[in-house]
Amino acid sequence: MRLKENKLNKYKKEESKKIRLALAQINPTVGYLEGNVKKIIEYIKKAREYKAHLVAFPELAITGYPPEDLLLKPQFIKDNLEALKEVQGHTKEITAIIGFVDKKRDPVSKDRTGIYNAAAIIHNRKLINVYHKILLPNYGVFDEFRYFKPGKRYPVYRLNDIIIGVNICEDIWFPEGPTKSQAQAGARLIININGSPFHAGKGLLREKILISRAKENKVAIAYVNLIGGQDELVFDGQSLIVSEKGDIIARGKPFEEELIFCDIGIPNHRSVKSREAKVGGQKIERIVITKEHLSVLSTPIPDREIKPLSEMEEIYRALVLGTKDYVEKNGFKKVVISMSGGVDSSLVAAIAVDAIGKRNVTGLFLPSPYTSRESREDTYELVRNLGIRLIEIPITEIYEQYLKNLSEDFKGLPQDTTEENLQARIRGNILMAFSNKFGWLVLTTGNKSEMSVGYATLYGDMAGGFAVIKDVPKTMVYKLCEYRNKREGNPLIPQRVLWKEPSAELKPDQKDSDVLPPYEVLDPVLKAYIEDDRSFDEISKMGCDIACAKNVIAMIDNSEYKRRQAPPGIKITPRAFGRDRRFPITNKYRSY
Repeated sequence: MRLKENKLNKYKKEESKKIRLALAQINPTVGYLEGNVKKIIEYIKKAREYKAHLVAFPELAITGYPPEDLLLKPQFIKDNLEALKEVQGHTKEITAIIGFVDKKRDPVSKDRTGIYNAAAIIHNRKLINVYHKILLPNYGVFDEFRYFKPGKRYPVYRLNDIIIGVNICEDIWFPEGPTKSQAQAGARLIININGSPFHAGKGLLREKILISRAKENKVAIAYVNLIGGQDELVFDGQSLIVSEKGDIIARGKPFEEELIFCDIGIPNHRSVKSREAKVGGQKIERIVITKEHLSVLSTPIPDREIKPLSEMEEIYRALVLGTKDYVEKNGFKKVVISMSGGVDSSLVAAIAVDAIGKRNVTGLFLPSPYTSRESREDTYELVRNLGIRLIEIPITEIYEQYLKNLSEDFKGLPQDTTEENLQARIRGNILMAFSNKFGWLVLTTGNKSEMSVGYATLYGDMAGGFAVIKDVPKTMVYKLCEYRNKREGNPLIPQRVLWKEPSAELKPDQKDSDVLPPYEVLDPVLKAYIEDDRSFDEISKMGCDIACAKNVIAMIDNSEYKRRQAPPGIKITPRAFGRDRRFPITNKYRSY
């Protein structure tokens, strides 16, 4: 009997304590310090209403992410620190972890001051400590070495008898990163704050990484990510809480702001009273947040079950959110789109309606001498289905006047792409006229396949303010249209748009296939060359013969100057044009 009692007492000593976490998956705006502070305070208040012990906000929540060269402005850094102080005053009876930009004198060269991507650990209106991000990403869309110094300390924090670690984004991606040291120093819960941008498949990759870190180190991980569009980037949220066994016990909604609550059991730690731990011969501080007992969890929290999205639903929602935030955060209220009756403009129009509402979307139908009857019918059917306004302005007379005015100088020369592109440029001028007159943002309709090989007209169909599907391959455009129709339950986008052969309709009987391989052949080649850095030999064995592969690669390389003049667009693939891929315009290297 006594043996059983001893076992029971031992079990009681080792049983876990419950901590209520709140992950604030918010949509900040870069540079809008006042608005970001207001949102953070609002979410702290919500977390306190549900008796959360700790609330965590995303990476650089104060400034918005990524602030880029705003970080080079001393006044911006100062204002961000003042904003943090304002938030600090609203943390009564709760612990808050908040991303901001810290400024500290360099301990090596004491005459120089550096800035850090930082997390403030605040409790009951007191700044307890600041963690500096250690692993700074400097690849793809990331350029953190341009601005930040890397941190060198990874303390752990005592919240009553629970030891937690705090780190930032990239810090958790590598097995030998701060998480390992913090776990060895006694941490049983890691709070990781993030600004992790979306691309297709990124959510599954994050899950795999977090499950690995949790199981390797026997720690629970609370991963909070921001949501929203910022120029070319979209942040998808999908915050996660993973148990020490690698089980996902809470999941944030994709592409939506919310406060995620979770009651999680953390084993008591036997040696929490020591002020430091040694890991690999290095001392790691144990900093006390509070010794007070955690409040009893009496207030119920909302039930939640969030299922992962399908690939096309995830990408479509990223495009909608990216469009909505680009339009609204930049002060536009309405958009205008050139409607051709083709699949690209149809998809862009559907996305725009879902992003900002049908009353805020206007289509321009600008038929030329080569516009087909089918294109007219499909355009009118689409705008009826979407419920948007359509303005028709034929360009035939304008085009003929151009030809007349140029006839003397072009005398004796055959018609070629010059005359084709005139039509696209006339349309671009008309679109921009409506933009100037009414303050509408022009959404361009070019896809990644076209942008890759330069199958677009500079100052024509490339003219505009935002390129919604700039990173969407043509074959995926069709899949997204099919997804949107399936979601609608009927052909929102006319069925003929999805099966008729693509054409720019700039000359008689024109087809995209006149100058390009079929998109089913072209898109894998583009992915191999642009995203996967495959060699010419590998590409020439992918269903595109040697002559075809040479032609496609030459078109990609020779079109860099065009892409540099294109408007920004939403990144949805692992490597998009723009921030992701920085090839020289003047470039004589050829891989074939």
